[in-house]
Amino acid sequence: MLVALGYGARARTRNLMALFFMVFASVAMADPLRIAALGDSLTQGYGLMEQDGFVPQLQGWLNENGVEATVVNAGVSGDTTQGGLSRIEWTLTPDIGALIVALGGNDVLRGLDPAVSRANLRGILEVAQAREVPVLLIGMEAPGNYGPEYKQAFDAMYPELAQEFGAQHLESFFAGLMRDSDDPADLVQYMQPDGIHPNADGVSKIVEAVGPEVQALVDPLIN
Repeated sequence: MLVALGYGARARTRNLMALFFMVFASVAMADPLRIAALGDSLTQGYGLMEQDGFVPQLQGWLNENGVEATVVNAGVSGDTTQGGLSRIEWTLTPDIGALIVALGGNDVLRGLDPAVSRANLRGILEVAQAREVPVLLIGMEAPGNYGPEYKQAFDAMYPELAQEFGAQHLESFFAGLMRDSDDPADLVQYMQPDGIHPNADGVSKIVEAVGPEVQALVDPLIN
């Protein structure tokens, strides 16, 4: 009887140890957190070598700063907020743990009603909220040529929606370029010839501002 009990105890110990090592191995082998970057040509990396684009440079920043996360490029050149809304359901696959939303630039270029853009962004945030995926909402700024009412309505929708949905907010995709100077003449060196898309150096400065925001977004998920 005593021998049987001893054998049973040893067997249970072996089983527990095996279970422990299986769990440990599965955790150690788990993939890093995946972050979807939902955006347009600015996210996609228009006009740049692949390694110089926004997503690769952001990935490099995260790696250098010890953030164990992988950024997935969900940028489509020419996309509007409507395009982002149409893609959000299948972009947020079960393996996506966080979301960056950087849309609206093409809405402005087309002069779309800010109310329509707001509704599209709201739809994106609603899907993310339903999936319990935290969001970094990166703003865009409208130029003044559409008038002050248009600019106020467009610029305000980002912070207002971020507050409503509890999303993290960065005031502008180009915030990193504005840190040293707000004089447009000083920004030429960071832009491609079209004056719309950043060059590799410009992306680097943009990532300097976006990187810490992404780190703050995902730190609670991985630490």
